[in-house]
Amino acid sequence: MMGYEGTAARTYFGQFTSVLSDRESDIALSFSEGGRNRRPPRDPVNCLLSFVYGLLLKDLVAVCLGVGLDPFIGILHAPRFGRPSLALDLAEEFRPLIADSVVLQVLNNGEVKRTDFLSRSRGVMLTQEGRRTVIAAYERRLEMTVRHPQFGYQISYRRVMDVQARVLAAVMIGELPAYRAMTTR
Repeated sequence: MMGYEGTAARTYFGQFTSVLSDRESDIALSFSEGGRNRRPPRDPVNCLLSFVYGLLLKDLVAVCLGVGLDPFIGILHAPRFGRPSLALDLAEEFRPLIADSVVLQVLNNGEVKRTDFLSRSRGVMLTQEGRRTVIAAYERRLEMTVRHPQFGYQISYRRVMDVQARVLAAVMIGELPAYRAMTTR
């Protein structure tokens, strides 16, 4: 399964800059050349992706705890000391819906610029002002409402994360027969 995931990720991130409004900017070109990397991210796009994935993971850990699930005991991600495996499992369905769309939004709308990043010898990081801008965009995305595909009502993405964790808990204790991931199409 990990092989399929790796192949899908390479394909996905290989096309990631094709949806940027300015594919010829130095920000987009640096990502196109290096692809997805982390710890530390070596270009602004990877810096944004890592930062927003961290925000998403933080929120999903809180959601798991709020629902009564242990965020460190996962299903797809193997348990490892200090790694919130269950929150990472839930993050898989929300990365494109929330995190990746925030990154594309801040880049396409010009909300972040080259000056919002600091380059160091080992990697790239956001400035304080850049972090504020990205967090504001992330919070706006969480407040957007969508129609939940399983239940049919309009709710915010923030609430969708909670509902999905509750659905997962219901599947785990046998109240529901199967888990259905959140999709928008």
